[in-house]
Amino acid sequence: MFVPNQYREPNGSWMVDVIRKNPLALMATNSSPAEGSPPAGPFATHLPVIPDPQMTGEWSDDLSGTTLLGHMNRANPHWAALETGSVVLLVFTGPHGYVSPTVYEMTPAAPTWNFTSVHVHGVLEKLDPGEETLEVVQSTVRAFEGEFGTGWDMSESIGYFHKLAPAVGAFRVRVSGADGMFKLSQEQAPEVRDRVQQSFAGRESSRHRETAELMSALPCPHAALSGPPA
Repeated sequence: MFVPNQYREPNGSWMVDVIRKNPLALMATNSSPAEGSPPAGPFATHLPVIPDPQMTGEWSDDLSGTTLLGHMNRANPHWAALETGSVVLLVFTGPHGYVSPTVYEMTPAAPTWNFTSVHVHGVLEKLDPGEETLEVVQSTVRAFEGEFGTGWDMSESIGYFHKLAPAVGAFRVRVSGADGMFKLSQEQAPEVRDRVQQSFAGRESSRHRETAELMSALPCPHAALSGPPA
């Protein structure tokens, strides 16, 4: 992903925040067709991804050395095309919104789109279809119920999970690096950025308001910040 310097995240914690709050990733891989056959890919699948709960230590600035877990339907042709050792790209899309030139209150001007995105590169490892897969499913439930759910107790559904597990393809991704794009009007004058931020903050759309929160954490293009808003 091409990231102009002014749109790079202040530090790696901003990318971690996007991953945790926007866990429905797009996983993309190239295909390896048999000799003489047309390519079947590239493949792209939307799927839930979480940080590996067994991971210890701090996240590095480019996220390298960390591990992520995910799963997809084994009936998906993408699963059949994957192998342990496959190089994958995981795309996490954060808050975003359209910026109309009317907000700038100046002429000439051009519309744009403010957005946040994290591209994670890594190597995939297919996991055992038995207990390892079941653990990934349970870890995903724990992560999402804790962050987005209502505290649902899965204990009475473990038997059901066992029935579903054979149809689930679970994997681990060992991250080799990541790029974060936080395009939040940093190229604009402070007063123009303020107008864009206030416009987003007043919208009914939650993604616009979330974008406004990130913009408010970047009061100037070169602000040195410890982390994204909580």
